[in-house]
Order: sequence, then structure tokens, then C-alpha cells
Amino acid sequence: MANPFKPTAGKMPPILVGRQSVVDDFVEGLENGAGAPGRLMLVSGQRGYGKTVMLAELRRVALARGWEVVSETAASGLCERLVEALSPEHLRLQGARIEPSAGVAGLGTASLGGVSFSASELGSLTLRKAIDERLKKAKRGKGVVITVDEAQAASMDDLAALAVAFQHVVADQDMTDAPDDEKRGVALVLAGLPSLVDELVGDKVLTFLCRAQRQYLAEVPLPDTRDAYYEAVQGAGKRIELEVAQRAADAAEGHPYLIQLVGYYMWRAADLRGSDTVSAEDVERGRADALSAYHEAVCAPTYYGLRSPQRLFIEAMASDGGRPSSMRDIALRTGRTPSWASKYRASLIREQVIEPAGHGLVRFAVPHLGDYINERIIWRD
Repeated sequence: MANPFKPTAGKMPPILVGRQSVVDDFVEGLENGAGAPGRLMLVSGQRGYGKTVMLAELRRVALARGWEVVSETAASGLCERLVEALSPEHLRLQGARIEPSAGVAGLGTASLGGVSFSASELGSLTLRKAIDERLKKAKRGKGVVITVDEAQAASMDDLAALAVAFQHVVADQDMTDAPDDEKRGVALVLAGLPSLVDELVGDKVLTFLCRAQRQYLAEVPLPDTRDAYYEAVQGAGKRIELEVAQRAADAAEGHPYLIQLVGYYMWRAADLRGSDTVSAEDVERGRADALSAYHEAVCAPTYYGLRSPQRLFIEAMASDGGRPSSMRDIALRTGRTPSWASKYRASLIREQVIEPAGHGLVRFAVPHLGDYINERIIWRD
């Protein structure tokens, strides 16, 4: 009996707990034609909340419906890699030959036939041409889906080029004489941390993204998690009592990645006992192993991805042992001014590392981050 839980990042789990509405909106967008909201989507959520898994599922349903799919993880040179993926042959743009490998990211300006273009303009023109050429080969009524993961790591030039290219391709296809159900289309899904959404829609070059359908991946309700555990374990060949499934749901706390981790390790604990039943003891062992893995996969990148003042702020919070922290106490513990504490409170809330917890109070928004700091950081210092 194979373990049905897949906690590896980006590996498709057997159940997308509490996420079906996102998939339904995307499918509706593909089926409803150009301009449908689901064809332009921003998926956000904290680390471990299933963004990469969600993109994989959206790609799967697009392929199943006859669409072509191009996927990338954002990094320097995003547009050039998309151009390469869309059109491996040389592109001809404005009478000039453009190599797909030509550096767009970081390029200040380029001259084509005596006309100068900025990096984002050149990128959008080249990408637009690549998408249009790819659409010519697509089936009628179908098109190309582009997904970009970790979009917060992309340069604003690349994102601007991608946004403008998408906008023009949609308009180009809408102008064709084909009936609506035969027009070829393009869909774009960007996934990233919550701060990405504010940054994108606040950029004047990317204002059209304000019209994108926003999907925020939050905690999964405990009843849904309990039912998912019960159905997944039973369906994979082991037994589990509903009460034990509830214990597992409580241990996972509605966090999508923890749901997979707890499930994986409780199943493994039962396997190690040679049992075909997942017990309450297996859940407890699974929870301990799951938290250790979660610390390394989610808490560590969150902590080390912050600036030094932000880390100092949350280290001061950690000593409250999971209780809401007073802004006054944080200022005192760090030896900083109240205005300093207010500044970094705002930045950490914006990045959804912490959240308000009442007047003058904050708490961690990332589960177990305080525990990680106390166990792995504070003692070491």
C-alpha cells in the first residue's frame, strides 16, 4: 500500500483540500472564452500553502482540455525563457532577427530598425510575437496557458513585458473573424507571496492586473481536513477511525503543507508497526516528525528571507510562547523606539509573517514560526 500523502514541494497530493473552487474558476475561464476572469489569475499565499501544487493542478486540467501549457519559475531572464519555451526557432521582429537566448532581462534599451525600445518593451514585443506564433498551431477554441511560480522573484521589467504581451495577445485574438467558440486564447496565472499582489497592482505599468482574479490560499477548515484524511487513508487501503482523523486534522492546524506532512508521517508510523490501521499514537509520532520537517521547509526560509530588523522584531515576539505580543514589549525587548517597532510591524504584516491581534498586539501568521525561533535560533545565540 503506497503512502497517499505527498509532502514534496510541487508534488501533486491525492487531495486538494479546500481548493476546488480555484480549479473551478480556472476551468470556467478556459471554457467561457476570451475575457473570462479565470484566464488571468493571481494566486497568493504564504510558503507551504500550496501555490506550487495549485499551479500543477491548473496545468493538469488545462492539458486535459486540449490546451498547451508553458510553465516557469520566476528568476532573472523570465521573458527570454518563456520565448524559448514558446518558440525554439528564431523570431523575426520589426525586420530584425531576435535570438530567443538574447538577454532581455537587465537590458537597458535595444535598437531595432532605428527604433529604440526599453527592456520591458522589447520583452513584450518579442513575447507577444512568440505567443501569437504558438497560437497559430493551437487547436480551434484552445490556446496557451502560461504559469509563473514564485513571481515575487521576477524583475519588474519582465513582469511588465509579460503583462503587456498578454494584454495585446488577448486583443489580437479578439479581433479575429472566427466565432467565439473557435477563437484561440491565452491564459496567465501568476503565483507568489501575498506582498506580490500589492506590488503588482500598485505598479502603473501593471494596472490591468487589478482586473485579475485574485485567489488567496488560506487555512483549510478542520472538518474538511478531517474528512480528507479519512477518505484518503481508507481509499489507499488502511483503516482510520473518524476520531483519529480529527486528531490528525487538529495536528495539521489547517495548514496545507502540514496536512500533507502529518498524513505522510502518520501513515509511515503505521507502516513501521506493520499495521493496516492508523492509530492515535501514529498521529502523535507523525505530528512530531511533521513539525521537524515543517521547520526546515517553511519556517527557516521565512525567517532567513527577512531583513535583520524584521528578524529582531519576531525574535522579540517569540518569547511570548505563542501568545499575542505587545508592541510596547517588543520595543522594550529590542531596545528600539516605538516608531521603529511600528515601521517593522507594518512591513511584517504586509508580508503576512505576522498579523494584528487586537489593539497594540500582534501574533505570528506563519504557524510554529515562534517555536522555530525559540528552538533553533535563540538557544544558538
